[in-house]
Amino acid sequence: MFLTTNKCKGIGECIQECPTGAIRLVDGKAFSCITCGACMEACPNRAIFRNKYGGFVVDRAKCNACGVCELTCPVNNIKIEDGVVKGICSRCGICVPSCPEGARIDAYDVIEDRQLKFLESLNLTVQPPTRTVKEEDTTERTSMVTDPEKCTLCRRCEYYCPTEAIMVDVEPQGKCTECRVCEDVCPVGAIENCTIDPEKCTMCLKCMAECPNQAIYVDDFQMKIKKLEPGEELEGKIISCLNCGLCADACEGGALKMINGHLRYDPTRCEDCETTPCIDACPVGTLRLSEDTERKIKGFCVSCGRCVKACDINEARSHKHVTWDGSVSEDCISCGICAELCPKDAITLRRGTIEVDTNKCVLCEKCAIHCPVDAIPTTTMRKKTIKDGFTFVMDKMCMNCKLCTKICPEEAITEDENGRITVDDSKCTYCGACSNACPARAILFEREFEVEP
Repeated sequence: MFLTTNKCKGIGECIQECPTGAIRLVDGKAFSCITCGACMEACPNRAIFRNKYGGFVVDRAKCNACGVCELTCPVNNIKIEDGVVKGICSRCGICVPSCPEGARIDAYDVIEDRQLKFLESLNLTVQPPTRTVKEEDTTERTSMVTDPEKCTLCRRCEYYCPTEAIMVDVEPQGKCTECRVCEDVCPVGAIENCTIDPEKCTMCLKCMAECPNQAIYVDDFQMKIKKLEPGEELEGKIISCLNCGLCADACEGGALKMINGHLRYDPTRCEDCETTPCIDACPVGTLRLSEDTERKIKGFCVSCGRCVKACDINEARSHKHVTWDGSVSEDCISCGICAELCPKDAITLRRGTIEVDTNKCVLCEKCAIHCPVDAIPTTTMRKKTIKDGFTFVMDKMCMNCKLCTKICPEEAITEDENGRITVDDSKCTYCGACSNACPARAILFEREFEVEP
């Protein structure tokens, strides 16, 4: 919940800004909803729900203003005016920056700094404390990762991965990437430094068949390698399994399991499975159907380390212990996509940042993959962007609190001359910040993602 410190002078700016009328003056101090959830539990119509911020919102389509929430509120904060329930905090956080005295703070910060109350009693000027991250407040994952600064996109690791858990997208196709696979497979040692010795070559065509980028061809009974033109460079992405375990959690037949922190697959348990929820659960898209008759799926990392050994020149692949303390950059726009898509419900949205339950987080990086402003750290080059969407404000549901206009990072939502809240489709990026913040559930919203090319 949000608290008021002794700095409060009862000016009332927070009361005017609060979109749900959740703040009132008590003995000259701002007092607000304590977000205990008693109203939600008591509501007979299930019209009150917890949002991504950890606050509570009234669904006016379900609410019939029966008054049970008003009678249940332990701090007598809820009132019903003209059939609209007011006094329930949605934890939008608007009240904090609106206070000219800096008297409104998040209770989370109070817990972090036990000395705040003492300092306030001495009338000292105190800034809201910054959360300190403890060592145990981190989540961790062990996986094979790629250093993009070292990777040359040669596709050597992709070729040698026994489960096809590495996917490399390279342009231009048909050009030598200097992966040296041809040198490895040539039975007579006719290839060295990506150059074929015609005197030694027997034209067995093994190199042409095995070349990951199809750069080897036959020209008048000679094997040749098509190389990059002067100034031409390779471009693309490398994506590999994160070893997060989401596929194992989703596997209905028990064919995929995490054993001692590593993925293991039993194909005999995969034969009778008609659907593939494991593939749908994979955040990076490496898990897919296999053409091999002995196994139904491919693309899961078994931590064998073959890719690390194969990347013997650039050393771009490594076995890494990945950690995350839940922190994000200042670019966060409170859109709520991360909290919405988190498969473990480990993320709670806070204005301008997020709160991560590290006990639930498995570091699948789905939040980072979908983050529209890249505010969340990631180890994968997989990225999804918003392709299209739909945003519409329902006039009959709208409370005209204008919270959506304040939270929209693109200034796509405004109030017209008639006082109606409208959305400018030419500016809207369908991030969902308005929908997540709306205390009246008055915004119809949909979005569609696509894999970034």
